[in-house]
Amino acid sequence: MVKLRKSEVKKRSIALHGKKTSVSLEEEFWIAARDIANRRGLSLFKYVEQIGQGRSNGNLSSAIRLAVLDHFVSIYRGSHRTFGARPDGDPKQDKG
Repeated sequence: MVKLRKSEVKKRSIALHGKKTSVSLEEEFWIAARDIANRRGLSLFKYVEQIGQGRSNGNLSSAIRLAVLDHFVSIYRGSHRTFGARPDGDPKQDKG
């Protein structure tokens, strides 16, 4: 059984495309996003802006979580394959 710890959700205000918006994420995701941004030579908010520009859905919080997950999945797999690619190397998306 996986034991999960309670995580505090933090809300941050950011400007995206000139509009102020609030983003609520668990503190661990903010920490990870900041680390990824720093490794890329970006500020946290510039990294979040890039995620916002590339998202396909309307939920920025979810897009940030998926970007952070994709980053670490890529490291784990030792490649830069798109998240959702099948572990057997087949480029077709998993159907669930």
